[in-house]
Amino acid sequence: MASGKRDPEPGDLIEIKRQLYQHWALYLGDGYVIHVTSEDESIPPLSAGSVTILTKKAKVKKQLLEEVVGTDDWEVNNKYDHSRTPLPVEEIIEHAESYIDKEVTYRLLRGNCEHFVTMLRYGKGDSKQVSNMR
Repeated sequence: MASGKRDPEPGDLIEIKRQLYQHWALYLGDGYVIHVTSEDESIPPLSAGSVTILTKKAKVKKQLLEEVVGTDDWEVNNKYDHSRTPLPVEEIIEHAESYIDKEVTYRLLRGNCEHFVTMLRYGKGDSKQVSNMR
């Protein structure tokens, strides 16, 4: 597994650098993350971003960080901490765990994986990845 610059702590945002985009997850602790991925279990996670754009349905999954990352590089990136106060860690984790195995609507511009994890950490979803595409 490629390594981040520092070990993640519960509530941290994990940026996974895929070939054409960044995938985002939230670290829960004990090696696990929560993230939005394809609802179709037969589709490999590495193609989940493009598949969910087509299906507009996604599933929130709890998986080991190393399974989600695969061979891609990743890092802890709590990128809005300088301008926003993160919610208390216990609240972040409790809210995140309430989504596990639930179906969510995926919208590239307003409801992608980055929106999901920033909503959990800060209470409001945001995606600079999408802002930079416009």
